[in-house]
Amino acid sequence: MARYELKLPKMGESVAEATITSWLKEVGDTIELDDTIVEVATDKVDSEVPSEVEGKLVEILFEKDTVVQVGQTIAVIEIDGEDNEVITEKEETNDEVSSPAALEIEKTIQNVKKVKDITTETTSGDRFYSPLVKSIAQAEKISLGELNDIQGSGKGGRVTKTDILNFIENKKNNSSKKAFKQEATRPSSLEENKQASTPITLGGQDQIIEMSRMGKLVSKHMINSIQTSAHVQSFIEIDVTNIVNWRNKVKTAYQKREGEKLTFTPIFMQAVAQTIKKHPLINISVDGDKIIQRGNVNLGMAAALPDGNLIVPVIKNADQLSLVGMTKQVNDLASRSRENKLKPDEIQGGTYTVTNVGSFGSIMGTPIINQPQVAILALGAIRKMPSVIETPEGDFIGIRHKMIVSHSYDHRVVNGALGGMFIKTLKEILESWNVNQDY
Repeated sequence: MARYELKLPKMGESVAEATITSWLKEVGDTIELDDTIVEVATDKVDSEVPSEVEGKLVEILFEKDTVVQVGQTIAVIEIDGEDNEVITEKEETNDEVSSPAALEIEKTIQNVKKVKDITTETTSGDRFYSPLVKSIAQAEKISLGELNDIQGSGKGGRVTKTDILNFIENKKNNSSKKAFKQEATRPSSLEENKQASTPITLGGQDQIIEMSRMGKLVSKHMINSIQTSAHVQSFIEIDVTNIVNWRNKVKTAYQKREGEKLTFTPIFMQAVAQTIKKHPLINISVDGDKIIQRGNVNLGMAAALPDGNLIVPVIKNADQLSLVGMTKQVNDLASRSRENKLKPDEIQGGTYTVTNVGSFGSIMGTPIINQPQVAILALGAIRKMPSVIETPEGDFIGIRHKMIVSHSYDHRVVNGALGGMFIKTLKEILESWNVNQDY
């Protein structure tokens, strides 16, 4: 019988790992095509991993609550085929980022696959090693002592292919790393901050609350964004009186005709999409010293979950949607976000994100960029404000509906001129809203 390696699939752009939340099958169970094997979760969405083959589940390599890297083998399914044949899922490759070490390792793997005389699992002392692991070790001249020292991530501490390949790459880079360590004699700023942190003393009435799984992942994602991007903020005040009056006038008829509740969100999202079309250099990502200009305008829409966490579903090709189409998309994604029914592809591929801090009463905010994007917009609460109104007859004080928009952007690639002009254009689009237009 052949052995099929079930790997953790790619969960979305910038998602490198996921947590196993529940195994739905047990060792020995018969697996049908498309059967869900395991449930996993990232900082963005919970998802299911189905089987692409039929057979019997013979090995589970990670326990519940274990964090697994994308591409790692998480289970083995026995299927029809030649004895001892190992079949893996097709993996995506990227030739541009393949290092010489990685290419050399891949060559070694290809040579190992040609070995025909190793057909049974072998051991070293009390520890078991698969034929593939033993063959890679032999080809790379890894001693038995080194092999025994590798900490396995497989079930029962078993050394997997990923473990030994990571060991090989680290070993080949060992000399450069040693030279770096000799120069880095003092602790990093992160370590210094950790060492300088004030110890917390617990009182009799204090309670310790464990962070949720999603909370931990979101925390890690936010820290990574702060360490990656040079955050800068610009603010602007927008008069949305015409939009407020227009919505109040048409919202009842709109809902009767379209079957959708008309909120301010789709109006603002449509305006943001139009603004991005006028300033396409805000719709980019950074890859090392290269800038990637995105061809599609895919708007991330931060949505609050019942447990207080946030999720960011993505409206694909937002610049091509009418107001009715945008309303349907916004309402559908917001509803399924709250019900935890989003699909993995619905939270990936975003090129720019909008968050509505005004829904919580905040008049403005300084949001953290959603990597690998370079900007995020925060919509403040709409408030009635006294304002100077200019007319041909003179200036007078009137009551207007206004909101403050905050724009956080990555100053590595977005300068103040672009960051400021972006929200100035957004202001012009929203303030020129025709209160007599149809919907």
